Amino acid sequence: MTSTTAPGKRMHLNKTEAQARADDIQVFRRELARLSEEGVLTLGGNVRASITAHHDRLLGELERSFDIDRDRRASQLSLGMRIASFLGALALAAAIVTLFQKFWGLLSTPVQVITLVGAALGSLLLTEVVRRFDRSAYFCKLAALVAFACFVLNLSMLGQIFNITPSDKALLAWAALALLLAYRFNLRLLLVAGLCCIAAFIAARMGTWNGMYWLDLGKRPENFFPVALTLFVVPSLLDQRRYAGFAATYRLFALLVLFLPMLVLANWGSGSYLDWAVSHIENFYQILGFFCAAGVIALGVGKGWNEVVNCGAVFFVVFLYTKFYDWCWDWMPKYLFFLVIAMSAVVFLLVFQRLRRLGLSSREVGP
Repeated sequence: MTSTTAPGKRMHLNKTEAQARADDIQVFRRELARLSEEGVLTLGGNVRASITAHHDRLLGELERSFDIDRDRRASQLSLGMRIASFLGALALAAAIVTLFQKFWGLLSTPVQVITLVGAALGSLLLTEVVRRFDRSAYFCKLAALVAFACFVLNLSMLGQIFNITPSDKALLAWAALALLLAYRFNLRLLLVAGLCCIAAFIAARMGTWNGMYWLDLGKRPENFFPVALTLFVVPSLLDQRRYAGFAATYRLFALLVLFLPMLVLANWGSGSYLDWAVSHIENFYQILGFFCAAGVIALGVGKGWNEVVNCGAVFFVVFLYTKFYDWCWDWMPKYLFFLVIAMSAVVFLLVFQRLRRLGLSSREVGP
């Protein structure tokens, strides 16, 4: 009965869930072997053979369907393949750009336009073709990254050919393609690229509304705050469960867009819109950074978002240590300064240990 219903259930798995199931099987096998060695539990020959056969069939099916890693060695090789895929995509994109630069001046304008459009459309078509034959998705990721690079090159070079004034609207086109490829092929790297384009566009647009040139978006870090708030709530409004790691990527990227400008303003108050004294602005953002980081940690603990907790903890420490430096470095003996840093690290360890225990106890008493 189990063998007839299990395949139907496994049809609804994605690759991340399939890999998690395979990892659970390996953990189960290792723990069962330990229990047998310790004399705690010894399964009968028929029962053990039945479980082993079932797991072998399941692993084989998952490997055929999702190209999962069946053991640690395969997992290590997969990590190397992901790194090779990323580096290969960067190298191939760089090769395309340098090739265009080498022969660009020898081509007429119609040939240049056809070449650019053909490279963008051809790389997209190639990505879709590769996807149909590449179960591992590594070559597909490489092709998708190259397609995005060709599209960025396409718009940039077409603007130069026809002497078009640079505009922040190009960021929207780049973001649209990056997100399309990210959701089509389940690529978090392209999701980050799309979010970067969206963040830059919104910040540039807010800057132009305040009389700035759009390329000067970095001169007003506060322009990025609306981006951070918007992206942080996206996973709560739009279901991301079909896409492995996308929800965490949204939240982590949003927190970086929130805290990095705060950190800049805490040390460079003249970049703020606030009509206060520079020292007051820096103190305000220093305090705001503390409270936001603490709030983020509490939110992450309550929701079980590890990436949120870690990001909040990192920036809480960064804000604290930068303030320590501002307050103490000039007048405090250096050995005492580093001793204070060390003692604060011990305090952080005790606090996070307490939070960890609270999290474990809440899971134990929960339903």
